[in-house]
Amino acid sequence: MFDILHPGHLSLLKSARDLGDYLIVAIDSDVSARNLNKSPRRPVNDQETRKQILEAIRWVDEVRIFSDRYELESLIREIRPAVYVKGGDYQIAQIVGANIVRGYGGRVKTLPYLQGRSTTNIIQRIRSL
Repeated sequence: MFDILHPGHLSLLKSARDLGDYLIVAIDSDVSARNLNKSPRRPVNDQETRKQILEAIRWVDEVRIFSDRYELESLIREIRPAVYVKGGDYQIAQIVGANIVRGYGGRVKTLPYLQGRSTTNIIQRIRSL
């Protein structure tokens, strides 16, 4: 979700960029993020803030915001990524749009999830201060 950016996110973004020539990052809108059942108080950073932070990262060429799975699928059809990347905490079968990418011959890849790098854990640590 890229709520509070941490080293795990940066590793994912760099690795994703290394797989292609142009990196478009699609992020959940605030409404979509709340629907991920993490917490009604999330995201901590609103969608425009998250977008600005991601746009400042040198490996990121473009950031798009989507509101639901149908909008994400539409975005995938528009962009037609050669490689569609998600973090390793997802199974390929769980990835929205994976079937679309594979349908036109693109690759779907999960990248390693860095243990101990979690936005939820960071928020819990802050709350315990």
